[in-house]
Amino acid sequence: MAPPLLLMLTLSALFLSPTVRSQSPLTTAYYRKTCPQFEQIVQDTTINKQIASPTTAGAALRLFFHDCFVRGCDASVLVTSTRFNKAERDADINLSLPGDGFDVVVRAKTALELTCPGVVSCADILAVATRNLVVMMGGPYYTVKLGRKDSLASRAADVEGNLPRPTMSMDQIIEIFKSKGFSEEEMVALSGAHTIGFSHCTEFSSILYNYSKTSESDPAYYSEFAKSLRSACADYQKNPTLSVFNDVMTPNKFDNMYYSNVQKGLGLLSSDHGLSLDPRTRGFVELYAKDQKAFFGAFARAMEKLSEYGIKTGKAGEIRRRCDAFND
Repeated sequence: MAPPLLLMLTLSALFLSPTVRSQSPLTTAYYRKTCPQFEQIVQDTTINKQIASPTTAGAALRLFFHDCFVRGCDASVLVTSTRFNKAERDADINLSLPGDGFDVVVRAKTALELTCPGVVSCADILAVATRNLVVMMGGPYYTVKLGRKDSLASRAADVEGNLPRPTMSMDQIIEIFKSKGFSEEEMVALSGAHTIGFSHCTEFSSILYNYSKTSESDPAYYSEFAKSLRSACADYQKNPTLSVFNDVMTPNKFDNMYYSNVQKGLGLLSSDHGLSLDPRTRGFVELYAKDQKAFFGAFARAMEKLSEYGIKTGKAGEIRRRCDAFND
């Protein structure tokens, strides 16, 4: 069920063991002979899903971040828990991941298994579907190389500390990105993913209500915006699914409006406010707010780098028959 106002969610941080990018084993031609219809099938699936459920793009983008930040881009976040194993998707920070992100991958996998069974990984599907959906929303095209294998493990215990939370300080968030090999500039560019999608009121309620003795909300909010958010999120304790668009100005368009918003106090999360206030990141926010081309270029480069983070190849992974379970 689509949330009320919509907004994406946290932009978290990053991953686990680093991978050498200069000699990537991935290639754009990976499925050319084994599954030549791969690109078309994923494209058709993403178009149909986005038309049917307009929140899919933001959902898939967030799901991709949460997958790659923990254990690398290996579809480990898609695995369902069993009575023997609590998987990543059941870690508390992942419980609010929207179902549309999972669904678009499952639909593409089902279609691909009918055409070329046992060939295409769920990790590659998620990476390409995310790129396609970004482009559908008006964002930049970027190259996604292929050949990832799906993970052989998924543990909720691996999640904590690898995904930035919106309540973290900028020092903490920058450190998470830096520990994974991402610069402040790349962090700010990836944060631009908040131009689409939605965030749950529970994620920013601590800076919206009873902020201090002198201020009901964080003064970093534009006062009228804070007032409207308090109204929209009034029942968040009774209804934890209440959500708001990440970008309240152009929520259905992938553009640079997010950066203008955070400069004006129209960001939702504490981490959004931090980007425009911290001297290490403020300059990039200012640049991307006035130059969409610069943002698109930086976002595309950062996404290409992210998509190859911590990938599994060879015997380090498998091609799952279904994306939510390991092969027997």
